[in-house]
Amino acid sequence: MLDTTELVKRKKAINMGVVFADANVFLAHFEPWLEITAFISALRAGEATPPADGVTPALTPQQLKSGGVGAVATDAIFAFCMAAALKSDRAAVTTARNGLAAKYGEDFPGAPAFWSFTSPIAEAVSLEDHVGQAAQKLLDAVPTPPPLRAKENWATALRFLEKARGSNFAQEIIHPLALWTRARWKETLEKGVAFLAHIEDNVPVLREVLAEPRNDEPFVAAVLLKMAPAIEQDLSDEASGFLRSLARR
Repeated sequence: MLDTTELVKRKKAINMGVVFADANVFLAHFEPWLEITAFISALRAGEATPPADGVTPALTPQQLKSGGVGAVATDAIFAFCMAAALKSDRAAVTTARNGLAAKYGEDFPGAPAFWSFTSPIAEAVSLEDHVGQAAQKLLDAVPTPPPLRAKENWATALRFLEKARGSNFAQEIIHPLALWTRARWKETLEKGVAFLAHIEDNVPVLREVLAEPRNDEPFVAAVLLKMAPAIEQDLSDEASGFLRSLARR
């Protein structure tokens, strides 16, 4: 169907803005993405009919304020900010936020998503809080003391993976997450093995994990699973099983 074809087309376009943390591309395709997802949702709910001219309808001011559009916008913005954090690109987050505010006003669709990346989080409660805390340190290039670096990198990857798997932009987050994870653990192998537990056991495991050339979800999951003992991180049976299933190829 035309609407499905258009969905794929617009998704590919906004994907590029997310995966490369390119604020200008993201801004250019933000509203088209909201339009097509809102239209398809309306079609499925029987609240709209395919337009005779085949052109996806523009969003009305009322639709821009709706919960459904807001949820899609929040997901897209959160994904973009996560990708920007993995590149330590605070400017990209600022540009995206300012661009949306300039176009729609401060109460733009998905505006609360930026709070996790721009506002202080005293105590993390939700998954979004945990992701936001980690992301803000990355965005601001806050250094972590070497003895704590591997453990913090592990926790960041876990939170980002958890959040990414529930997003419409899962792969667009996971690919840069895999690249980031590889870089951080390569750095540990080169400079930080002295701070790992049971070095004689875990360094060979780390080398084995990094030998995997693919930067994808199974790689990230394998790092989390196999390096947990190196940072003395206990995993429940449920968590171990979950990571094991993701790491399986």
